[in-house]
Amino acid sequence: MKSIRITLQEERPEDAWFDLSLRELRAGEVRFYKANDLQTGQWLFKVCVDEENNRSMVKAIKCPPGKLFSQLEGATMLFQQSLVPGFYYDIISLTKVDGEGKVHRELVKTVEEVPAAIRDHFEVKNYGEATGKKLPGTHLVTLSKKENDKDMITLFILERARTLPPEERQKTMDLLALIKQMQKTSITEISNVTSETFNIDRELLDKMIGELEAKGKIKRLDENFVKLA
Repeated sequence: MKSIRITLQEERPEDAWFDLSLRELRAGEVRFYKANDLQTGQWLFKVCVDEENNRSMVKAIKCPPGKLFSQLEGATMLFQQSLVPGFYYDIISLTKVDGEGKVHRELVKTVEEVPAAIRDHFEVKNYGEATGKKLPGTHLVTLSKKENDKDMITLFILERARTLPPEERQKTMDLLALIKQMQKTSITEISNVTSETFNIDRELLDKMIGELEAKGKIKRLDENFVKLA
């Protein structure tokens, strides 16, 4: 989770947006955030706060480059009041890519399907338990604090972006930023991260590290340790 950095860019005490679920124009506070995720790249989000209906909407208004990421531009996630005071719920759905390269959402039906990063950092409940309502089939939700925009944006990234194929996320990987974050680190440790997260093998990683070294961006301390130059 430390690899996701979110910073507030602008606050608008009064603004407007169109709510697709309500099919009407809504007004309220709007905040803009820049998000930098080492796994997926740089984002710009808009958070629209609808106090009257006790809900907030997170919208991706700028996404990392790429055929799959571009399909997430304009995508939204809705957070609504749960039975737990001060907490919103979000129905968990993950990004899937069909054979034609089209991105769509797919609801999760079991806790095991929920990514570990979500289970480890957010409370996951059944829809009925969180809302007191019933829906056909099985639905799981996350709970996040009502005033915590950054948690809601993080959930967008975890559900929508990090579930894209590793090959797509490789295109936006910032190896230099990863080394900077890990500070003095072994190539073995870097390999563990890039292999698990981006499906990058050691041979390709060594080539990428060599290119950064040739450009003077990093330097080797010995055969297995590197740091920023």
